[in-house]
Amino acid sequence: MNPEDLPLLLERQMPYGKYQGRVIADLPGHYLNWFAREGFPRGEIGRLLALMQEIDHNGLSYLLDPLRKAQQRPSRSPR
Repeated sequence: MNPEDLPLLLERQMPYGKYQGRVIADLPGHYLNWFAREGFPRGEIGRLLALMQEIDHNGLSYLLDPLRKAQQRPSRSPR
């Protein structure tokens, strides 16, 4: 696992399929498990789907909570 991939789970959207447009971190477990059984696509999307499936399968979704909170904080504008 590459630690730099964790924020990407909250940024990259599913580019196709039933959940097109949904952030990878918000994809349902059954969908991620389907990819694990059938095969992940090549490239970055496949790598991120595989990572999210492992996180979800092992009950580690809480690891993304600090990143989610950081995204929700309003950015401060310079005075």
